[in-house]
Amino acid sequence: MAPHRLSYLMTAPYQDIVRSLRQAFPQPVSDRVHDAYFVFSFLRALDQVDRMKSVSPLLGKPETLDYSAAKQCRVADEPSTLESVTEELVEHLSGLFVSGHPRAQVNVVPAPTIPSIIGGMLPSIYNPNLCSDESGRRVSVVEVEVTAMTAELVGYPAEQAGGVFTFGGTGTLLYGAKIGLEKACPGTAQTGLREPAVLICSERAHYACLTVASWLGLGEQNVVKIPTSPENEMRMCLFETMLRDVLQQGRKVAVIVATMGTTDAFGLDDLAAIIEIRDRLRDEFSLDYTPHIHADAVIGWAWSVFNDYDFATNPLGFQPHTVRALAGTARRIKHLGQSDSLGIDFHKTGFAPYVSSLFLLRNAADLQLISRDQSTTPYLFQSGHHHPGKFTLETTRSGSGPMAALANLRLFGKDGLRSLLGHLVMMASELSTHLKAHASTAVLNADNFGAVTLFRVYPDGVDTFSTPKLEQTDASYRDQLKANNAYNRRVFELIHDEALQGRGVVISLTDCYRLSDYGEPIVALKSYIMSPFSEPENVSAVLDSIWRARQIIAQETRQP
Repeated sequence: MAPHRLSYLMTAPYQDIVRSLRQAFPQPVSDRVHDAYFVFSFLRALDQVDRMKSVSPLLGKPETLDYSAAKQCRVADEPSTLESVTEELVEHLSGLFVSGHPRAQVNVVPAPTIPSIIGGMLPSIYNPNLCSDESGRRVSVVEVEVTAMTAELVGYPAEQAGGVFTFGGTGTLLYGAKIGLEKACPGTAQTGLREPAVLICSERAHYACLTVASWLGLGEQNVVKIPTSPENEMRMCLFETMLRDVLQQGRKVAVIVATMGTTDAFGLDDLAAIIEIRDRLRDEFSLDYTPHIHADAVIGWAWSVFNDYDFATNPLGFQPHTVRALAGTARRIKHLGQSDSLGIDFHKTGFAPYVSSLFLLRNAADLQLISRDQSTTPYLFQSGHHHPGKFTLETTRSGSGPMAALANLRLFGKDGLRSLLGHLVMMASELSTHLKAHASTAVLNADNFGAVTLFRVYPDGVDTFSTPKLEQTDASYRDQLKANNAYNRRVFELIHDEALQGRGVVISLTDCYRLSDYGEPIVALKSYIMSPFSEPENVSAVLDSIWRARQIIAQETRQP
């Protein structure tokens, strides 16, 4: 037999490798043995993670992060095994804060529910792309279902509304600003920006406003920031004055951003007043477009479940102070349906895993403003009926976000989400009450109603009744403000170091809760209670960590 014929009969090395690697893929047809292996691989990984749990808010043991060593990693020549890869992946979770732990109170990071985790995982097995229903099939339908459900919830007409899932809260704002820019400056997508246009927001708006202005070519200098009140909401008198100035200067308004739940203090802009002023000035200046209003409601959207809640009869039995707080938020959130578009993060107050962000439009026809010519995509949209890829920024969009969102909307219903939010707000109120009662602490956002508490800690001998106000308003307190800022940073360092060792609580710090009236940043400590497992004893853990930090600082101060 010829040598070349023998070579075909022998097994080539690559064939052995391919045959082995097939075991690491889900089988395309039912194979009960291999399917069981697939499931068991997940169970083994989850069991390894479970062994890392303890009473602390930390997975595994404290870890020192070594990025220099990470830069030395290289791809091996030989394949590895599923088991060894899984074990290494689990090891990378060591030292991670457990978001669902009641002593983990960092920013607005929730515990994902089990159904939402499953919802996020299932598309990963079969990789539907929501660019078009020719790939997404019924997962594409899920995106439409969630859009309709959420539209009705916030007050949009469900049949008229439209929406797409995108890469995060910044993505939802980017979509809103892009559509607004096309309304104000038609043809920008084809010709580029040919005239000045501004983005208007509050001074407490998310920094994503600057990011979007930069990426759209508006320029960060064309972000008009409206001063805010002590309640962290846009001052309407100044909004009208500054909007009028913009229009008198002949500049276009690409988008007005109403912040419906600031990241730090949960401040809520008066959306109804913003819309009224927008409409009045549009008519006064005879504008040939209506400035687009985008509600940045990535946190606050969830309170829409209270739009039809009867606070008077209070059927869920919330405590009176909780009812007051929930109603205080609902009075602003109920106007979301009047906005032109809004952003929703299910991975925040929707208790879904990252990333699950929905850009929602009151009028789906506005999506045509950012639609691309189909001739630019000759290899797409050859079958099916639903093609979001014609107008989305992304060509590749995972089905995990919509599936996770649908899972929780079905799981919770309105009463489930109402109950969770009510519980978190009650726990935050409990913490706020304790902090207000102590001589060395002051709550900064007492007039806001969310699950977040901003506070400052002071050394002994400081009058916490008058000092916070003087720090805000009196320039002669500049040096004392700076000293107290440093003190709070040290408190945070000590609490954070303790948390990294698996003790105490995990909280956040903001370098600038707001500027003082004389231009100095005010540092604040931040507790964001998002765990459904939170109870009053976990509030006490925050206080205990503060007192331990104060004691250490007092000892440091006494040392020569």
